[in-house]
This record gives sequence, C-alpha cells and structure tokens, in this order.
Amino acid sequence: MLPFKLIYSDGYYLPIGAHVFPAEKYRLIHRHLLDTGIAEPGDFMTPQPACDDDIRLVHTREYVQKLKTCTLSAMEELQMEVPYSPELVKAFWLAAGGSILAADLALRSGMAFNIGGGFHHAFPDHGEGFCVVHDVAVAIKRMHQEGKITRAMTVDLDVHNGNGTAAIFPPKKKPGSLPSAGGIRHDLRGNGRDLDMLGASDGELEVFTISLHQAHNYPVYKPPSSIDVHLPDATNDEEYLGWLDQALSSAFRNFEPELLCYMAGADPYKEDQLGGLALTIEGLKRRDELVMKVAKARGVPVMVTFAGGYARKVEDTVTIHCNTVVAAKELA
Repeated sequence: MLPFKLIYSDGYYLPIGAHVFPAEKYRLIHRHLLDTGIAEPGDFMTPQPACDDDIRLVHTREYVQKLKTCTLSAMEELQMEVPYSPELVKAFWLAAGGSILAADLALRSGMAFNIGGGFHHAFPDHGEGFCVVHDVAVAIKRMHQEGKITRAMTVDLDVHNGNGTAAIFPPKKKPGSLPSAGGIRHDLRGNGRDLDMLGASDGELEVFTISLHQAHNYPVYKPPSSIDVHLPDATNDEEYLGWLDQALSSAFRNFEPELLCYMAGADPYKEDQLGGLALTIEGLKRRDELVMKVAKARGVPVMVTFAGGYARKVEDTVTIHCNTVVAAKELA
C-alpha cells in the first residue's frame, strides 16, 4: 500500500457536457492508478462534501446562497465558463470536502492527495475559469479554524495564474525583488521572465502564495502572489525547473509553512490545448519531484490537488497526474 492516502469519489465528475475541461479525467486517473498497480483499493478514501459553513470561510454568504438556490445571474454563470446546475454545485462541494480531508491527513501523516480540486480561479464572490469554489483556500481556512495551522504555503504550478488564490490571500508587504538571470529584470514582451517576491501577511493566518504560469495566458489581469514567475511562451523543462527551484528557495528563505498546498496542474505540458509552455511528461514528473523533495527536506506536510489539464489526448493528462502520485511514492 502507499504510505499516504488518495482522496477520490465518482462524484468528482463535473456534469458539464461537451467541454474542453475533461470531466471524466478523475475517473480515468482513479482507474489508471488501480490498473497499473500504482495504488490499491485500500489506498483510497471517500470524502464527505464540505458543509456550507466551510465554503463560507472563503466565499461570501450571498454567493453561496446564489449557488445553492440557482439564482446566479447570466453574467455570473458566463464568468464560470461551465454550465450551472445543482449537480455541479454538489460536485464542487464534494471537491472542497476532498481537499479538507487531504489537508487534515497530510498534517497527520506528511502527505495526502485529492484526486481532484485545485480550483484556483474562484474568488470570494464569484467563480471564474471553470472554478466555482476555491477548495484549497477552504481547506486552509478550515485547518486554521480547527487550530491545526497558522502558516500555509500554496505552490501553484498550473499553466494559468492563480488569480483567485492571490485575491483570497493577498500579500501584505513587499520586502524585495528577486531579479532574473544576470541581475537584469526582463519585461514580459520578450523572452525574459519577471519574478516578484512579496512577503506573507502578519495576520493570524499567514499564507505565502507562489504561482508559476505562462505570462501570455488567462487571466489577463494577474493579481500579485507572494512570488509570481511570469514565464514566456514555449518555456522548456530545464528553464522551468530552474525558475521553480529559485522560487522555492526564495520562498523558504522568507517563510516557514506548517502545510504546503501543491496545485499540480498538468497543463504546462507541451501538447495542452489551453497552454503555451513546452514541458514534457518527464519534465513534469521532475517538477513534482522537486516540490516534494524541497518539502520533505524541511519536514513540511504536503497536500496535493490536480488543478488543470487539457491535453489533446486525455491519456496524456491522466499520465501526468498519475506521475505525481508515482513521484510521491518513489520519494516516500
């Protein structure tokens, strides 16, 4: 058996019809993990849905009420970019429950996966970009409410900027900037990268946010994270891993988390329909290994969510996500 738990439910399936978001990927990941022997049935746990009070730790009472009573405006539904239904709300409440359980188990045993979640575009008062509620933020707030953490770090390696995460956990101060190679700060119009570092807040709950993402991609406006790495189009494995290593090193020099929430997007893949980076499947596994090695070296528990993935062949997305579990298994 695996030395960590995998949280999964068939209820993760999103009832959105024909869509670029592969709603069946969660079931395919579950099946692949079992069929290949990466995991056994006993490695899986079934989550319970988050309760409304959990969701309201992050989202406004008005927004939650609209979701529960089918009273979103046409514009609010359009912003979500997935068709609204009561069944959709149930799936997102369940995903949030899965992330709560994964966070709790990670704190107990050092590692846990939610085979779903990572809906990082959801804001307190609305959904965006296929994301209805921000399950990772809900999990962090729930762990804090229970007195289990006061400091968390999010490492968002989806190809798209984690705008909802940055809005929910905005940095409060700016201690300095980390320049790009050669000490020259490049603008985003060329082939350079721009890495800005902002410090975590001094509040009761401190959350340090990291986002590595394609600069010229969704969303247009990218609110500042604690560390943002704006990557140029066609960034390859070695370039990406170099910037990730630099970002993680800088983050841990400035912040000591009690929980690391890793959003392991599959969409930096070179064959992704909604991405423009050039990472290989092997490069993405090395990315996963790097995050987990850094956390393990510092004794920081890790909860993983899978975030986006829209490869032209859904089998590639499934392989990338399953490789994240393999990376954790090999490092355990």
